[in-house]
Amino acid sequence: MPHFSFFTSHSKEPVTQDSPLWQQPIPLRLDVLLKADDASVRHADYFQAAQAFLKARSYDVITRAASQRLDHEVQPQNIDDIRIYLEKHGAYYHPARIVISIDQKQLSFVLNVALSESGRRFIESDYHHLRRLNAETSFHYLPRVYGWDRVALAEGLNFGIFLGDWFEDYHEFHLAPDPTDKTLKIIVWDEAGGRFFLTAEQTKTLYAQAAKILTCYYNLMSFEQILAWHHAAGDFVVNLVNDRLRLKLVTVRRYAVTFENQKQAETTANDPQLLLQTLLVFFLKLSLQMRLDRLEGIGEMVWSDKAAVEASLTGFLEALSMKPDVDILPDSPLACFLAYLSACQASDLRDLSEAIVNRFNPSMPELPVIKKNLSEHVETLYGAIQDLLEMVR
Repeated sequence: MPHFSFFTSHSKEPVTQDSPLWQQPIPLRLDVLLKADDASVRHADYFQAAQAFLKARSYDVITRAASQRLDHEVQPQNIDDIRIYLEKHGAYYHPARIVISIDQKQLSFVLNVALSESGRRFIESDYHHLRRLNAETSFHYLPRVYGWDRVALAEGLNFGIFLGDWFEDYHEFHLAPDPTDKTLKIIVWDEAGGRFFLTAEQTKTLYAQAAKILTCYYNLMSFEQILAWHHAAGDFVVNLVNDRLRLKLVTVRRYAVTFENQKQAETTANDPQLLLQTLLVFFLKLSLQMRLDRLEGIGEMVWSDKAAVEASLTGFLEALSMKPDVDILPDSPLACFLAYLSACQASDLRDLSEAIVNRFNPSMPELPVIKKNLSEHVETLYGAIQDLLEMVR
């Protein structure tokens, strides 16, 4: 059977029962996520739960994942060793990179592990959303997933865990002050090659791709969309090779309709005017969320540069141009939406944006930042829309 060994991120020395770290608790990313019923979890507990998940049912999940990746059947005895690297302490999950060796080949996977009540609440639905969206769409922005389960240890600890594809050479990123000019820029957390700031053009590309990805998974007819995503949680990861920037989305904690009930959604589906208005609401919310982050991922809530607005519009429209025609619309979704936008005044965008913000949860930590910057945001967005419409006329 495979030999297991445990590591922290980028460490060459394994963590063993004799290591001081073995008995130390796992830190949560944000203290606010800690609930009263969350027990302290040691590194020992984490690694033992991960090992138990991978060994369950005669190594069923990891052998199935390896078989799909290699396109031939893999048995437990074919796996020489399994290395578990605890990569980071996220807002909801504590992901591990799983590296297995088979016939001198190495395969990498991600093991998302939920320790807190907040993370356990999302992880099962996250797994099923990822599986569904990969099955129903042809996009490749989400990780493939191979299996999920709950693991209970004798100490009364409970974990939610699922296995998926590891995005090799993709990194978390956040807004941070650039020491050279003190302005907020996106810094990429490449721990192996060294952290670095994106250029202005690379930043525009990043925001455009993020908006495109979210819009690709927006369902025009059912109004289902990816919800509860946050830059602050590290949900998007970036790869930059030879000046080519690529983005992936690693999680889908919620995929749902935002309406009060399904009956209202069904009514909207038969009304082209309401369909376009719903699409506009989706975009306005996306454009607001795109500008939010926590300073360096864990600090105060911060607001990105105006360049994110035009980039978000570009990515949104690019994805919209890829959508198939809808029977109740007289033209393509893109053409109809541009016509709808052309009739919107600045006051319309402001009123609708204020209505959206007023429906946000009052306890949202980002709400004060949104309200403070809302007027500037709407003004910038309206200007970007007018510039775009002028180009297409």
